[in-house]
Amino acid sequence: MASQLANAIRFLSIDAVQKANSGHPGAPMGMAEMATVLWREFLHHNPANPHFYNRDRFVLSNGHASMLLYSLLHLTGYRLSIDDLKNFRQWHSKTPGHPEYGYTDGVETTTGPLGQGIANAVGMALAEKILATQFNKPGFNIVDHHTYVFLGDGCLMEGISHEVCSLAGTLGLGKLVVLYDDNHISIDGDVHGWFTENIPERFASYGWHVVPQVDGNDEDAVRAAISAAKAETNKPSLICCQTKIGKGAAHKEGSHKTHGSPLGDEEIAATREHLNWPYAAFEIPQAIYDDWNAKTAGAELEAQWDALFDQYRNQYPVEAAEFERRMKGQLPQQFTAHVQAALADVCAKGEKIATRKASQNSIEALAAVLPELVGGSADLTPSNLTDWSNSQAMTAQQSGNYVHYGVREFGMSAIINGMTLHGGVKPFGATFLMFSEYARNALRMAALMKINSIFVYTHDSIGLGEDGPTHQPIEQIATLRLIPNMSVWRPCDSAESLVAWADAAAATDHPSCLIFSRQGLPFMTRTAAQLANISRGGYVLSEAKGKAQAVLIATGSEVALAMAAQQQLAADGIDVCVVSMPNTFLFDQQDEAYRNSVLGESLPRVAIEAGVRAGWYQYVGNQGAVVGIDHFGESAPAELLFKEFGFTTEHVVEVVKNVL
Repeated sequence: MASQLANAIRFLSIDAVQKANSGHPGAPMGMAEMATVLWREFLHHNPANPHFYNRDRFVLSNGHASMLLYSLLHLTGYRLSIDDLKNFRQWHSKTPGHPEYGYTDGVETTTGPLGQGIANAVGMALAEKILATQFNKPGFNIVDHHTYVFLGDGCLMEGISHEVCSLAGTLGLGKLVVLYDDNHISIDGDVHGWFTENIPERFASYGWHVVPQVDGNDEDAVRAAISAAKAETNKPSLICCQTKIGKGAAHKEGSHKTHGSPLGDEEIAATREHLNWPYAAFEIPQAIYDDWNAKTAGAELEAQWDALFDQYRNQYPVEAAEFERRMKGQLPQQFTAHVQAALADVCAKGEKIATRKASQNSIEALAAVLPELVGGSADLTPSNLTDWSNSQAMTAQQSGNYVHYGVREFGMSAIINGMTLHGGVKPFGATFLMFSEYARNALRMAALMKINSIFVYTHDSIGLGEDGPTHQPIEQIATLRLIPNMSVWRPCDSAESLVAWADAAAATDHPSCLIFSRQGLPFMTRTAAQLANISRGGYVLSEAKGKAQAVLIATGSEVALAMAAQQQLAADGIDVCVVSMPNTFLFDQQDEAYRNSVLGESLPRVAIEAGVRAGWYQYVGNQGAVVGIDHFGESAPAELLFKEFGFTTEHVVEVVKNVL
């Protein structure tokens, strides 16, 4: 029966791809035995409750093989019907072309771009390790699960796999088990022409436990390899499963032609005969359904954990309540009051400091009320200022709450996504704004998944100075704002920095980018109403003395410039108001009446930001102007650059007069 269980995966995948006339049948066919053994004999999960806290996580990193995962979810009893499989790759289906988090029960992460699935999985395993250290007690391993990954040659070619797998070995993530579909085939054909490194030696050098040369189409061999991997608790494991793409196809087995194209009616008919599968398309015999169904075993598994957790709650009620709060993604009851008290303290001090330092102060304040906070930086902690008094570095020997990611910006960001998806921790990671470019696709995936990952970027403009144009971000803020569902903050002082951090920590359906300055920025005095309006993304920071003739809109370090220009214009008999707009994402969500009250319905507007001008014309209109930079920077002291590039009071005044 075992081969027929694997064949159920094969033919559901074959039939769905054929019906859609689109998809990738080869990988599901090749990995069918791997999946059968893992899902039936090792994977701890409950189809009736896909969010069971102590479930094992399964990540299909080579997401183009999505019909493998959809077949498994359907066969084991998740809410994914045969009609859903028939609707593969169609409008608003539960079975999109690549698995998407939030669309389908049992899909742990969105795995489209190759390599990010394994990176997310490293984050999940890291979160498990952190939570186990924080909550497990003698006799009560309430956090005790594995993260399993399927990946292919393409994932291992992507540079991000080097970043994250190296770090996973260094951190000793022993509950991470990766099954490598080693079929030597990608879209262009046999990979030996472009992918020849020794994968077992590569992973051994990372500090992984490696099981080489496993026959991935032999269930006994796969079973023994997974058992060996689980027995190694101090290192992540790589199981090299040598398979044939399109395994079982009558004439196309082993061919790259099965990678991304339907087999075709003739080949499917021949394959049914070849594998002795006498059933019609999408037909699965009840006996096979019964052998696959995991509902009973899953319910028993969760019931056992529930009983353990009830005992844990009796002995450790405070820890149990805290664990449940964090796994539900709820903020502490005192969070809002704590933030308000911290904000009052910030306003009382009124310090002129770099917003990167204001960010660190904000982290310190939030960490006191958010024990789930897990920080980190891509080898720039002293520059990003992302550690705090109670931060403790993660190592293989100890679990902490701060990750030294090394120079791995992309890997860091995708790991953060995985930690966020796992739940129970609230991670953030930092680098220079310029290097958000390396991480961009992970940011996009966070926004696509609607998860609340936090990305911190410092050294936000030409204020970086002497390091020159390679390190001076010009277009990055604008392009980050272009990512749908991404909240981008660029605060002007310590008050806006704290509000930005609090908003990012409280977010539930979007990620946040927090962008901070290297140079010191003056504190802006505000009324209580103005402080409350910071969280609306844009607000009038300084009203005109008389009747306003124009509006100045600024962010970050340029807010102080706008304030200085307002004073000079007033001396020249021109009254303007100043709008601070630290977050256009939130401002755009406000009602029209509020937005008009901030920007003025018919007043000329001038926007000021030390970056490209694109994006600001939607606020200033055709009659307004933007003081920005549409060229790369230069290597020179910051003060000189701001002067040479027109970020002076005199130039802003001149621009305002020109639009009046």
